Amino acid sequence: MRTGLIAKKLGMTRIFAEGGTHVPVTVLALDNVQVVAQRTEEKDGYTAVQLGWGTAKVKRMSKALRGHYAKAKVEPKKRLVEFRVSPDNLVDVGAEIGANHFIIGQHVDVAGTTIGKGFAGVMKRYGFSGLRASHGVSVSHRSHGSTGQRQDPGKVFKGKKMAGHMGARWRTQQNLTVVATDIERGLIMVRGAVPGSDGGYVHITDAVKRPMPKDLPKPAGLKSAAAAGDTENKE
Repeated sequence: MRTGLIAKKLGMTRIFAEGGTHVPVTVLALDNVQVVAQRTEEKDGYTAVQLGWGTAKVKRMSKALRGHYAKAKVEPKKRLVEFRVSPDNLVDVGAEIGANHFIIGQHVDVAGTTIGKGFAGVMKRYGFSGLRASHGVSVSHRSHGSTGQRQDPGKVFKGKKMAGHMGARWRTQQNLTVVATDIERGLIMVRGAVPGSDGGYVHITDAVKRPMPKDLPKPAGLKSAAAAGDTENKE
C-alpha cells in the first residue's frame, strides 16, 4: 500500500484524444508536497507518512507546529494529511513527491468535501417524485408523504430519507482514470468529476477496487527522480 497525495482542485476542462473525441477531466494541482513525518510500527504501532501541501507563513504557525516543521527541516505547510502505508513503502522525511507518483491509465480514488447545499427537501436530496399534481393534493406537492407505520410500531425508523442538510460531507469518488500528468507544473488530470468546489483540497490514492499497475514507482514517485530522468534523456 503506497501513500496518497494532497492536491487542490483547480477546476474542469477537456483534453482531445487522438481520434478527435474530447475527454472531460478535472485538474488537480500539487504544490511542494513533502514528507513531514513518519509513523513506524516500533514507535507508533502503525506505519504511515505525514504529507504537507504548499507553503505557509511561519508567523501563522503555533509553537508546536514550528517545532514539528523544524525537526523535519521543511518549510511550514498549509495543509497536513497522514496516509497509511505498508512498511516497505515508507518515504524519507523531507522528500518531495511529484505528479509522477501516478501513471497515465491507472485508476485512482479521489476524496473530498462535497459542495454544501444547505437544508434541502427530499426531491432535491434523494430524487423523490413528490406527490401527485392533481386529484386533491394541495400545498404539499414536494413533500415526502407518509414516514411511519400504524400504531405498531408507532415510530419512524432511524435512517428514513427525509428533508435535511445536504452536502458538505466527506465523499470518495472511486475508479477515476488518470488521463495526463505534468510533472514540471505538478498537475494531475483525471477523467470525470471529483467531490468539492474549485479551490478545495482532495486526497488522491491508488484505487482499492482495481489492481495496481506493475510499473508504479515505489515507494513513491519522487520529484527528484523525475528531474534526474529528464536530465539523462537530454544528455
